[in-house]
Parts: sequence; C-alpha cells; structure tokens
Amino acid sequence: MADSSEGDPPEDWTEAQVSTWLRSIGMKELNIEKLYKAEVDGQVLLALNEDFLEKKIGMKPGPAHLIIKKRDELLNPHPKCQEKKKNTSGKSNLDQKNSQKSGECFLSESLPAQVKGSDEDEERHKVPEENILNSKDDCKPRPFDQEGIDFIYVKHRVLQPESGAFNLISPCHEFKSLAVAITLDRTRLQAKFAKEVLKFATGCMNTRSNGTIHFGVMDSKEDTGYVHGEIIGIPVKEKDIFVDALDYIERSFTNNKEHVRQCVRPPRFIEVMDRQSSEKKYVIEVDIVPSLTIVKNKVYGVRLPNFKEASNKVEFEKELILRRVGSKTEPVSDKDLSEFYERVKNRDAQREEAERNRVFIAADLCQDLGRKLTMLMTSGKKFIEKDKWFILVTNKMNPEDLCNIDWLVNMKVFCVFDFDPDSKTSGLCSRYLQHHSANMHFLQSYRMSGGTSIKELESHLHLFEQTSWIFCNGRTDFKGNETPCDEMTWIKTKMTYLRESVSVICKQILPKGTFQVIFLVTSLVEKPFLHTFYEFFTDMEGHEDIICICESEENFQKWQSFAEGSCGTETVNNSSVVGMKMSHINATLQHVQTVKPRAIKYLPVFVKGTCHLETNLEEQMYSLEILTVNQCDETTENFITEEKENIERQFYRGGRITWLNFWLAEHKYVGEVIERDAYHETSKLLKDVSKHNADQTTVNIINVYHHPGSGGSTVARQVLWNNRKDLRCAVVKPSYLVADVARHAVELREYEEKDPQRCLPVLLLIEDSDREYLDDLRNELEVAINVRQIQDGTLCFILLSCRRSHNPEKRCKESPLQNVSVTHKLSAEEKRKFAGKRKALEKQYEPQFILTFVLMSEGFTEEYVQQFVEHVLQDIDHQSVVTRLIHYVALLNTYVQNSFISQSHCEALLALTIHLERFRQHEFEKSLSDQAKLVFLHLRDDKTHIESIRIIHPLVAKEILQQLLGPKQTQSSLAMDLLRENVLFEHRFGRDEYLSFLRQLFIRRARISKGDKYDSFFSPLVEHVCENEKSPDKAIELLKEAFECFHRDAFFAQQLARLHYTYEKFEDAKYWAETAAKQHPNNSYILDTKGQVYRKWFQAQCKAIENDNKPKTPQNTADAVETALKALECFQECERAADADMENVNSSGYFSEVEVGCSLLKLISSLQIFTNRTSGHAECMKYLLTDYIPKEVEDAWAPFHGHLKKLHRTMQDALEWISEDLSYFQTEIGPDEEETCESPEEKISHPLAWLAKKSSEYGKYFSEAYSTALLQHGQSIPANLTSFQKRMIIYHLGGGNVTSILSKLTDQRDAVRLLEGILSLYPSNPIRARFGQRDIVNYIVTHISLKCLSPQTQKVASLKDLQELCCQFPSDKKKCLPSALFLLTLLFWPEDNDTDHEKETKYEIVQSAVEHLEKGYWSKIKDIPRRKRRLYTHFFLGNGNGLDKIVHKRNFDRITKGFSVFERRLKWFSGEAWKMPEIATMLKRVSGWTENGVVYLEGPQKKKFNILPIYVPSVPHSNENITFYLGFTFRGPVACNILKNK
Repeated sequence: MADSSEGDPPEDWTEAQVSTWLRSIGMKELNIEKLYKAEVDGQVLLALNEDFLEKKIGMKPGPAHLIIKKRDELLNPHPKCQEKKKNTSGKSNLDQKNSQKSGECFLSESLPAQVKGSDEDEERHKVPEENILNSKDDCKPRPFDQEGIDFIYVKHRVLQPESGAFNLISPCHEFKSLAVAITLDRTRLQAKFAKEVLKFATGCMNTRSNGTIHFGVMDSKEDTGYVHGEIIGIPVKEKDIFVDALDYIERSFTNNKEHVRQCVRPPRFIEVMDRQSSEKKYVIEVDIVPSLTIVKNKVYGVRLPNFKEASNKVEFEKELILRRVGSKTEPVSDKDLSEFYERVKNRDAQREEAERNRVFIAADLCQDLGRKLTMLMTSGKKFIEKDKWFILVTNKMNPEDLCNIDWLVNMKVFCVFDFDPDSKTSGLCSRYLQHHSANMHFLQSYRMSGGTSIKELESHLHLFEQTSWIFCNGRTDFKGNETPCDEMTWIKTKMTYLRESVSVICKQILPKGTFQVIFLVTSLVEKPFLHTFYEFFTDMEGHEDIICICESEENFQKWQSFAEGSCGTETVNNSSVVGMKMSHINATLQHVQTVKPRAIKYLPVFVKGTCHLETNLEEQMYSLEILTVNQCDETTENFITEEKENIERQFYRGGRITWLNFWLAEHKYVGEVIERDAYHETSKLLKDVSKHNADQTTVNIINVYHHPGSGGSTVARQVLWNNRKDLRCAVVKPSYLVADVARHAVELREYEEKDPQRCLPVLLLIEDSDREYLDDLRNELEVAINVRQIQDGTLCFILLSCRRSHNPEKRCKESPLQNVSVTHKLSAEEKRKFAGKRKALEKQYEPQFILTFVLMSEGFTEEYVQQFVEHVLQDIDHQSVVTRLIHYVALLNTYVQNSFISQSHCEALLALTIHLERFRQHEFEKSLSDQAKLVFLHLRDDKTHIESIRIIHPLVAKEILQQLLGPKQTQSSLAMDLLRENVLFEHRFGRDEYLSFLRQLFIRRARISKGDKYDSFFSPLVEHVCENEKSPDKAIELLKEAFECFHRDAFFAQQLARLHYTYEKFEDAKYWAETAAKQHPNNSYILDTKGQVYRKWFQAQCKAIENDNKPKTPQNTADAVETALKALECFQECERAADADMENVNSSGYFSEVEVGCSLLKLISSLQIFTNRTSGHAECMKYLLTDYIPKEVEDAWAPFHGHLKKLHRTMQDALEWISEDLSYFQTEIGPDEEETCESPEEKISHPLAWLAKKSSEYGKYFSEAYSTALLQHGQSIPANLTSFQKRMIIYHLGGGNVTSILSKLTDQRDAVRLLEGILSLYPSNPIRARFGQRDIVNYIVTHISLKCLSPQTQKVASLKDLQELCCQFPSDKKKCLPSALFLLTLLFWPEDNDTDHEKETKYEIVQSAVEHLEKGYWSKIKDIPRRKRRLYTHFFLGNGNGLDKIVHKRNFDRITKGFSVFERRLKWFSGEAWKMPEIATMLKRVSGWTENGVVYLEGPQKKKFNILPIYVPSVPHSNENITFYLGFTFRGPVACNILKNK
C-alpha cells in the first residue's frame, strides 16, 4: 500500500494501516469505519477482545470473532506456514496454481507491507515472505523475440513452469531469482549473470531449441513460501551491467563466437508492477534463437565464467558441451559425446522442419468485431440500455479520433477517468464539452471526510446531474497545484486517491449492474492506467461489465499482459475489441443507440417560432427536466418498434407515465391516453391565468390535489405535454434547493430571448412538495422578477403543484379557482372512456399486464380490491422468502408514502448470486413467485437509474398486508422482523433511502397537510399497534429495537419517552427522555419532550389526588409539586435552547411553562390550608408573594419555597414573551401549515385565544377574591387595593398584555364592558401616577382598542393625552419595550393639520422608534426566511383625525369573511383585496415615491422617510411617484397596495 511503511511491526500500525489490514481479511466498510472512528491503531488492535468489539464498538458477533482470529494468526504466522508446506508437498506447483483461478486480489497484495515476515540466512530468504496464500494468478510470458512490444509483469503472478524443448520454435524457459547476486558488485554480478545466460544459451543452441531465460522469477529450488515461476523482480540501477555482461561470449567460446552473438539476443528489461511498493523492479529476459542458417552442423562448447573468492577474480571453467534435457541444462557426458555429434544432422532436420512449418501457419481468421462490440456494449440486448451509466477510462486521444465520438456523446456518461493532462484544452474533454456539460474533478475530489454521507458527496460533486470529469494525472490548464507526474511519483502520491474514488463509486454510489466500465486505450499504456483496471476489477468483484476498446495491437499488448493475470486469457480476449478504427466504432455503435446522433432539441419562443436548446446548456439547468417542443422525436424507429408495447404495458400496470407514452399515443403507435375531467379543468384554469391582464400576478399557482394512486401525476404531465409548444414547460426534480430551481427556471424563461419583458411563461410541475417549498419557490421567483424589473401584469411563471390528499374534493371546494381534484371515483363520462379503453387493452394484453388500469376502471372500490387480492394470493407459499419480501414491501407501501425497496436489497434478501450482469433482470424476475410478479411494479430512479420495486398501488398494498397476515400474525411482529432483517439493514446500495423509509415507518406522524387522512400523535404504524392490536408494550418493544438498530438514535429515544408517558409509564419515560437529552442537550424539541414527561406525570399525580377524595395537604401534594417544578425547569431549558437556535423557532417551552404554572397554582390554591379559612386566599398570596411561610407547608415543601415564590414572576415573563412574539408575526394557522420532524409535542392552534385565556387564568389566581366578587356584580373597587392586586385583576379581565387586549377586537363578546372595567383600575390621572413602562403600554392599547370598538365612547383619553403619557417611556430608546416603540410610531404619526414644527418633532420620534424596532425585529426573526414568519399588520392609517385615524385590521374581516385562511392571505398579498370600495372609504392613501426599488415618503424639510413594502413585487422597478396605504407593525410602518400615479 502506498501509505504503508515497510518493516513496521503491527503494534506500530496507524489507524489507516489497521483499516487496510481489515479490508484484506474481508471486513465490511461499515465495520472498518467504526474502528477507524474509534481510533483503533496497532497497539489498540493487539489489546482488543470480542466483548469490547461487540459492546463498545457495536459490531455483530461474527465479524468480531473473525477480527480476533485473524489478529492472532497475524501475530503467530509460523504454524500456518508449516501447514502450507505440508499441503503443497503432495501437489505439483501447477496444481497449486490452478487450484484457485480467481480474479480476487490475493492477500499479500492487500496486506500492509509490515505484516510480511523475512529471514536473512540464505539467498532464498533475502526476499520477504510475501506469499501467504497457496494460490497465485497465472500470467503469460512476454511474446518471444518480438521488437517494440510494450509489456509488463505483475509481482506475485506466476509464469508457466520451466519447460524443455517442445517443438523447437516454442521457447523453453528457465527461471532465476538473482535475489542475492543483485546485491553484489559489478564484477561478481556480471560473472553470475553471464554464466547463467551462456549455460542456458549453449544448451538451447546445441539442442536447436528457442529459449528464454528469466531473471527475477523464482525457481523451484528457492522454496521460501513462493511458488515456482512466481514473478518477484529485481532492482536494476544500471542496465548496461547486464548488456555488457554478454561480452564474456568472446572469452567463453573458443570458436564460432559470432554465431553465439547472433543467437543470443540482448537482454530485455520488463518492468514489474508492484501495488505495494513504488520501487522499480524488472524481470531481465534473454531470448535464444538458434536459427538453422547459423547453427547448422555445429556443436558448441563453452567455458563458463566463475568468480573465485580465493583468487578474487573471474576464472573460466573447463569447456563443456551442454544440452537441454527436459527443463534443465546439463553437460553431455563423455560416453554420450560421440552419439551427440552423430545426431547433429537429425537435430538440424528437426529445426528445419519446425522453421518451415512456422512460415505456413495460417493467419488468424478475421473476427466479426462489429458484432462483438455491439454485444459487449448492449449486454447482449438489441440496444444500449437507455438508463445504464457508463464510466470511461481513457488516455491521450489522437486528433482524428476526436472527430468520431458521437457514440460517446449519446451515452449517459457518469464519469471519465482521464489520464490525459491536456484533455481540457485539446483532448477528449474539450470535444465532449462542445456537446455536454461536465464538472472538472480530481481523484481527491471523491475523498470522503469523516462525517460526509454519500448523499452529501453526490450533491457536492453534482453527480448524476452532469458528467464528472476526473483528471487522474494533473491538468495542464489548471492554475492550482495539479501538475502531471511520472509513473512512480503517481503511485506514491495519487494511488490512494484512485483506490478511494473507485471504491466509493463501485461500492457506495452505483450498484452492480447499473453501470459499465469502458477502457478506451488510445495511446501507450502506463502503470497508473493498469492500476485503474485493477481497482475496478477488484471493487466490481470480477470482469463482468468491464470492456476494453483498443485500435492498436501494440498498445493492447501491455494491457493484455496485465489483465490476463486477473481474468485469464479467454476472458480478456472475449471482453476486448482490438483493431477497430474509432470511425468504425462510432458508426457501429450508433446503430444500437436508442436516440439518433446529434439530435437537436427545440423550445418555443415568444414570437411563435422555435429555438435550438443546446444539450450542454440544458444540463446546466440540472434541477429541471425540460420538456421540449420535439420531445422524444430523437428516438430511433428500431427502438420504438421493439419497445412500444413494453412501454405501454408498464404504464397501464401502474408505472408512472413517461413522455414517450404521450409521444407514442400522439403518433398513433399506441392508443390514446385518456383525458380525465381533471385534465380539462386544469387546462381551463391554465388558459384563464395565461390571459393578459393588467392585474395579473407574475407567479401563479394551480394545485392538483389527488388521492394516492388516482392518476394525479398523469393529469399534471398531460397538461405539460399538451402545452409544450405554447409555454416553456419543465418538471422540477426532487431534492434540489429552492434557490437552484428558481435560478434555473429564470434561465429557462430567458433562454435565447432578447428581451426579459417579452418571454413565454414557464409552466413548472412540482410534485409531492409541501406548502413551505412552494411558498419558498414562489418567493424566490418573485424576487428574481423584481430584480429584472419585469412590467406589472406580466405572467412569468405558473407553478403546477401536484400533491397527495385524502380529501381532494374538500381542497377543491376551498379554492375552486386555484385547486383541482383527482379522485378514484370516476364521473359518468370517465366511466364511459375507461370502459372503452379497457376493452381495447384486454384484446391486446392479458389482464395481469394492465392491473392498475383495470382497478382504476372499477373505481378502486373496496370490494373489488379485496376480491382482486384474494385471487392473487391463492396458493401462495407463506414460508417462502419471496412471500416475506412481499410482506415487507406491503408494510412499507401501506405506511410510508412513495416508499420502495431497491432491487439490490431484494437480491440480497433472496440470496441471489447473479454471475452475468446481462441476465440480472431476468434472473431476478425468475426468482419471484407468480404472486410477486403480479403485484410488484419495477421502478427506476429518474436520477440514478437504480432499480427498485413497490406494490402496484397503495390500496392493493394495504389489502395484501391485511390478507397475508391473517388473524395469527400481527403488523408489529412483521415490523420487528423487518427491523431484524440484517441483510436489508446492512446492504450498502440504496441504503440511505431504505433507512429513511424505515425511520418514517416508526417516527413520521400522519399529517393532513401531507396528504394523510388525519393528524396523528405517533407514526400510524405505532398507533395501529397501540390501538388496533391493543398492545402498547409491543409498540414500545418495536421502538426499542429501532433505537438499537439506528445506533441509539436520540429521536427514537424521544418517541419512546412520548409513548411511555402517553401510557403513564413515567419512570421509563423519564429514562428515555434523559437518554435523548444526553445526546442532544441543546435540541429544544427534545428538551420540550423531557418537560412534557414531567408535565404529564404532574397531571397524573393531580388526578390521583383528586380521585383519593381526601383533603389536600402539603404532605400528600409534595410529590406533585416537585414534579411540576421539574417540568418548569425543563421548559425553561427548552426556552434557552430555542432562543440560542438561530435556524428554528420553537416557542413551545413558553406555552408549556404557562400551562404547568397555571395547573400548579390551581393545586396550591386548592390546599386545605388555603381554602378552609376566610383569609385562605390572602394566606396563599402572602406565601407566594412574600417571605412568609405558613407552618403547615414549612417542612413538607422545604425544598420548594424558593421556586414557588418566583412562580408569579416567571409566569408573567413567559406570558409577556408570548405576547411580544405574537405581536410581531402572523398567527393564523391554515390547513397547509407544515410540521417538521422535530415539531413540539402539542401545537397551539389558536395562540391568540389561548393567550387571552391563560393570561386571565393567571390573573385570576392572584386576584380571585376581588375580581370575581367585585366586578362581576358591578360593585365598586375598594380603595385599599395594592398596585399588584389591581394589575392581577387587569390580567384576569384580559388586559395584562398587548396581545390579550388586542384580541378583544376580534373576540368582541362583552369586550367594551371589560375594557372599561380595565381602565377603571388604572389611576384617574396616569401622568401623575408615574407607573411602569409595561403598564403604560397596556393602558394606551386599552384606550385604542376601546376607541376602535366604541368610537362614540367618552371614556377614552384623547390622542394628545396618550402622546403625553408616552413621554414617560425611557428617553434611551434601547430600554424601551418593542410595544412602546410600536405605540410611538402609531400615536406620533403626523397629521395633515399639524404645523411644520409639530410634524418635524413627530417624524423624529417616529424615526428613532423605527430604528430601534428594526434592530429588535432582526434579533427576533433570527436566520429564518421572512416569508416563514410574516409580519403582522395591526393597524392602518385611516381618514379620520386623533384616535379615529387608527383603523384596526378586524374592520376588514367582514369584507373577506367568506374566504378560507389561505385565500384570505392570498388576496391580501396579491393586492386583490385592496381594490374593494369599502377599503378606500376607511383608509387614507399616502403619497410617496420609489427610488431604485426603495419606497419613500416625504418628511419635514424634504427629508426622505424609508417605508418597508409589505409586498415587494408591488414596488415599481422604475423611479415613480406612488400612493399607498400605511400599515403599522412591530418592525415599523409598512406600505400596502402601492400604485403608480397616473
């Protein structure tokens, strides 16, 4: 390994080296990652035991046992070596090599170098014992005696055994390791080398046989754990040492020296590729070619050189005549010498015959390369699969080849591993970019840091959107530090990155069978290119789906020599296309592609023509699936003929409709697609909004609400298809940021148009998005339009939202001009159309092939679905694994919207081992039962093309689940089985989606706004187990199992806490809440759950006390009080966490604190000691408000006194916080209000009414003796009441905070009398009374409210008096409450009859207040988009004077009374409501102007006064004089209904 340091013992390994070792023993990446994160280095590895791995690391027992076993073997390797020797002793080396011909990398290549042992006694022990397994990959030798061959050997691969003369032409072979000699000095080394070469050469020449002697290859004598013929290689510092060594020829031969020179070829140095080392090593080979013309009639004797240590020089041995005997070279003995000479002529004759036969060997028959290429590229099918991804690995391409890459341009290229540094400027990349968009990456771009998920990596690199172009060896045009490097430097610096990038692509991003790797060899092959093959081969677990295309035979040789060691000769030849020109490849492959070459796409333009949509620019708008005018026209005729029936059948069986379905119907290849009533309704709405209208909004929304599986998506796509020639149409792809979608939508609108004012509207289909996403998108588009200064009344975008709903008709009724419903129920006209279509289809297809259409034509009636499922499930094998799979899919499809299980997961569960990918789909479908084939629908992800399955319809899934389980098995037991199905849980491909569906199954609550039937408190499955199975304990066990499976996930612990407290198991609930809070101590939602545990516990304790029918005493209520105080403490923690969280708003802590506080006050005030006496209430108040402690509670409540005495203050603070928060932002909760996964426990639906009620309740406990007795019977107020007592009575009457007072304007029951009663409690001369800021605010707001409700009343102070009272607000505006600043803007807004001086003074007051309001607003809004927390406008500037100029928003309610909350909001925001004549009579229009998009009105001395527009798109783009209505908010004055002066 590149990052392994040779020689390190295991105890010195780093975490990375431990990871490498773990991979070598076959550990899964998940377990490797766990150990890496746990910082397991060499020392820790030695100390591990199985118990630690299981309990602390969280590993399964199997892998834990394997690690310990392999660790122990690693530390004590000798017994294994002994066993190996025994095993090999009875087998020939050839048998050993052939015993395991496999493409998997052998262990020694995977182990860190330091794992391998070494001895230093003799030559055979000089080389480390790297071979640990018996079996090695075979390889072929370099082609004999051929010039210009680019060849390479791979270390540890094995050449065929040494051989003798076979047919004199096929060379015999001899191996020498030269491991010791290579370390000697020049003289000794040359003598050794020359001796071995000349000995072998003489034997070959005398025998007349060709031969090759190999140095750097292990001989059978050197039995050190290597196998005979194993390639090791030797370091060569100076090649001339070996070349010059052959000069010994002249001294070793007395005669015919020139003959020897002619027969002995110069040494050849073949590089040895070693994946574990960057040191260059070679095999040195010398070919011997004894041509008959040279050696005829000759016998050669040789005096072999030998270095004598005694004399310290080279001496020559006695002359020998040598010959080849079998696989050895031996001297001819004296007794055989005469016979040897006699047989010279026989040997010459044999040589002559052999040379003649070689000449007449027939040339290879020409292969049908065209067919071979198409079969490899199509996986044996008729066309290249449209949805298959291709990975290209290539090096430098010739300029003429670059003109023939149309075949490549038409394919879905996932990524390119490009070894050409000039590719971006003059190579394949530059040519590809002319047709497609691509992202430039380097190998290290795929490196995943610690917490990065696969989804994040895909998003970051924009994978699947545009081709990823990976420059593997630098990029010359890049200004960063990415320069090309030589082979050895590359291995040292980039090898690890290559390994990681290939691994992450093959093992985590693309499942097997979804992609094909093409090695396009267009120039000389270098080592890094070969390493890339090895990495793909290893990570793809075989050669299947790897092909090589190479025009040059010479370039192919090196590739072949390397690849054959992994795959075998036959496989390499079968998966390689060699000798075919690029132009021929180009023409051949275009015949089997599904689209025509260089097809041109068109978009409609404003002037009614069309424009060319460039593919590379289309791909840059990657968040949109753009529908072109000539969509699908590029499809080839052959493909249509072959596939039209399959495409139609897939749709009518339940698959989602494709553009090709519409195209085939439009061109009469298949029958028409039925146009449902909803299609015509949507088309009419679209036509209406498309009409030019001066009052038109720039972004319009049409909603299609549909029953799940009722065809809503088909209706929506049909609308797009039929409008593609008049509008620019696109589907918004899921999971993209709103900002990206908006940017791309604007680019699509303006593409090839000259004037942004004159563009066709864009029709965008958004499927299954929530209301918030739609609002965000609308907002982003409006901002973009505003920036471009598009003229008012120009329709720019139509958002066609297609959403699931269980009551679409109700949604349609709420807003008939915006919403359309699609249901399972068919109208009379639709029934007629469906009946006719069904007859036509049944003539063409068997009923099982059009199942969903048949169900649809029956209206999905419960009875029909039940009968259908009964029929399908007849004779099903309940014990089979396929039935188990149907169970799991049905469970997920029933409870999780749009859920599926990837085919890869299914294959893992079915334990399918599919050897040939081209038959993958066939094998999978063959493994399914008849029932599964009927109910499973095969899907393919639009983005990744990963295949998956779901049941044909959610109603069918629900019925299958019910019938398959029967009375014996429960859904809870099935869900438990699913959780424990480790094969599915641990499977790596599609893992994120699978785990997401499982998480939703157990955690996601049902929401009407998400298309569900009802709102639930738990996930529907958990509720089913609790209610239908009547087994909360099973639900708890399920969630506990899920908690463990999901690595002790805090949100599962949170669910467990909620489930336990729901069933009053409070101790357990406390445990789970604390478990969740320990993991996320700053998550306000989890802290809220913790508080809810104590709250519910407290409620249960109070209920128990009530049921006891005993007097309440401090002793029997102490536990309840303690629990309530713990709840309050938790909610205060929740508040602090929520305030610190800048990305979310969670006010639940404040609401719950008030709820618990009120309940606690109720409990305290009901104690016997505070109810029995006449002064009981006074005693209670004295205890809560002073230092006084009654004797009865002194001991029993000893720990609580301090907390209870703060209760009135903390509750008042919480009520004030809620009031202020509600004052800033809109509080209506419409039907589309969304809920996040971290929603508070109990959402307050009507916070204004809640606050009024709780404020009154709070005041009641501290004023009950006075307020109820005095005011309700009209009695006068005692003069001796303290200011606190009066304040509490005011609270009780609803005057305790701004929001409660203002709520009386909407809830007007007895409001006037109550407001008058509140005012009577304030001092008659408030200016002299000098009371606090909050009291002043409440006093003034009460006057304003009373004036709005009863304009003729005499009990309201004048505007002047209220303005004078405002002077008591702190002069330092930083100390003013937001409500005080708000009143300053409202009361001091100048009037027409003011003098210039008065106006100037008032404007200064208002300006100062607005500056500080703005600061407060930004701290309140945090980092949350403003449209999510819209400002609430409390009052508007009216036509009157004094307090009559203040008009409250409730005056408009009667005008918009008949509309839903959503429609009312829409009418105000779009400006439609402002045009009603009633508004004009009430409100005053203010004059101003716009400057660079900012609204101003004129202050005194022509000062500019900046006014915030409430609806930004209404601001004119040019600088204009305007009029507008003025509203008052807690951010300052706002401009509404801005109109340009005519």
